[in-house]
Amino acid sequence: MQRVCFLLKVRQDRIEEYRERHAAVWPDMLEALSATGWHNYSLFLREDGLLVGYLETEDFAEARAAMAATDVNARWQAEMAPFFEDEGPPFPAQTPGGDRPDEAMKPLTEVFHLA
Repeated sequence: MQRVCFLLKVRQDRIEEYRERHAAVWPDMLEALSATGWHNYSLFLREDGLLVGYLETEDFAEARAAMAATDVNARWQAEMAPFFEDEGPPFPAQTPGGDRPDEAMKPLTEVFHLA
C-alpha cells in the first residue's frame, strides 16, 4: 500500500466555508473516492490555511487518473478551486488559470515511517 501526503493552501477568507463543505461531502463523491482506490483519506487544516492531505492507495497515479475520469470529481474540483491560493513553491497554482486542486497534489517524499 502506498502512503501519500500532500500540501495545499486554503485562502484565509474561505477557511470556514471549506470546513463546512468537508463536513458534508457529497455521497457520490465519497463513493467515487472509495471505488477508485482512495483509502484512509484524511485532510488536516491549520488555522492559517495550510492543508495537509494523507491517503493510502495501491497506485496513486492510477487512483488519481480514475478519479479524474468521474463526473462527480469534475463538479467537485470546479467548486473547490476558488478555495485555494497560489503561495508559490511548494504550493502550485490552484487559482483560475492554474491547476485544479486534485491536479496540484504533489506527493511529499516520505523520510520515515514507524509501522
